[in-house]
Amino acid sequence: MSSPFFMKKKENPKFAKKGKNTAVLKRKADGDSGGKSKLRAKKPNSKHNEEISSDSETESPVVPRKRQSKEEIDYEETPQEKKLRLAKLYLEQLKEEEEDKAEEDSFETDLIAGRLQEDVLEQKGKLQRLIAKDLMPPDASEIRVLRGHKLPITCLVISSDDKFIFSAAKDCSIIKWDVETGKKLHTMPGGRKGTEDRHVGHTAHILCMAISSDGKFLATGDVNKLIMIWEAETCKHLYKFTGHKGPVSGLSFRKGTHDLYSASHDRSIKVWNVDENAYVETLFGHQDAITGLDSLSRECCVTAGGRDRSVRVWKIAEESQLVFHGHEGSIDCIQLINEEHMITGADDGSVSLWSVNKKKPLCTVKQAHGRHGDAGLEQPHWVASVAALQNSDTVASGSHNSQVQLWKCGQNYRGLQPLFSVPVSGFINSLKFSSSGQFLVAGVGQEHRLGRWWRLKEAKNGIYVIPLKRKPPNPEEAKLTE
Repeated sequence: MSSPFFMKKKENPKFAKKGKNTAVLKRKADGDSGGKSKLRAKKPNSKHNEEISSDSETESPVVPRKRQSKEEIDYEETPQEKKLRLAKLYLEQLKEEEEDKAEEDSFETDLIAGRLQEDVLEQKGKLQRLIAKDLMPPDASEIRVLRGHKLPITCLVISSDDKFIFSAAKDCSIIKWDVETGKKLHTMPGGRKGTEDRHVGHTAHILCMAISSDGKFLATGDVNKLIMIWEAETCKHLYKFTGHKGPVSGLSFRKGTHDLYSASHDRSIKVWNVDENAYVETLFGHQDAITGLDSLSRECCVTAGGRDRSVRVWKIAEESQLVFHGHEGSIDCIQLINEEHMITGADDGSVSLWSVNKKKPLCTVKQAHGRHGDAGLEQPHWVASVAALQNSDTVASGSHNSQVQLWKCGQNYRGLQPLFSVPVSGFINSLKFSSSGQFLVAGVGQEHRLGRWWRLKEAKNGIYVIPLKRKPPNPEEAKLTE
């Protein structure tokens, strides 16, 4: 009977109460959401609760524990976690670089595709860059004049890199000019009549010249039926071609090759291989003296037939020709704009645009340079030279009315509108655009290149370098672009 009492007495009341309260606190800390219970639970675990710092929280303390783990990662990052984080940043950087590179590659691909498309259009003869609308006339002070020939300039060419001009004249000389400085680099002097056997060069009026597209060879033709081949860089004489039975009036290298086409007053076209120093073949068809010739990349050339009033397209490989008619007078000059379109000028004062697919001109401007003479006896100024900026809508013509006229070709070359004129006194015997379209060069003389029946005493022989200025961009258009 005493044992139960003894055991009850043996129990420590203070310890039992404490254990009971601890159990209660534990239950309330696990499940009770009351603020009072939380305050009681904070006492035995003050350090833990201070780190949680959940004074404003009324929900379960589990959430603050998760936030604590994030803060620990931020401020107490392990070496392995740091490596992982840097690896992720590196991968993101690589991804951004690859995306940027892909954008650049796409841009370059678009550029290449554009160039390829232009090449295809160029080969088809359908490329027409619209630049005429941006051109404006230069100031007179901006036109440079190069003087060095003693007699009228008859012909000239510009190297494909636009660095050099080669000119020839009735004094039988050839001069190489530096475009940038305007200085003479070389002079191949002409010889007197009767010195053909001992003189290296021309001894008669030079009527035409051509330079290969790679700038290696220069060809010149004269009244004595001779064709001379020169090394363009050094102006060293290389070969002499003979075979024509009349003055050589036209020369052109096929673009990208050293095949040379020549035309003559003997009404024939001859083909030469300059690399092999060899004659290839002769083509016939014109009924009068040929006055001009031109060619581009295709194995064909175009010619102006003078007083037979025909333009002909010669397909060299097929040994065939296409015949076109349209001018009322002698067709004195011709130039290809692209593989399928060309411009001609005649002594009836007209300028015409042609397509190789049409037998008649696409358009003709009559009295392109006006008229001259007494009242009732006026005659048109005949067109002595034409030029075309290749694969564009810009062409030019020259006469003896003291003006070089620039023209804008209409869409598909079905129109010709005057742009502006540049004052140049004398016979405009030769015109050439630079490959870049930055300038136009005119070879001017007191006389026409083919005769002396009319002399302009007030004119001076020279080479006029005419800058082709562009209009400044429209501020409104620039804002829209931005």
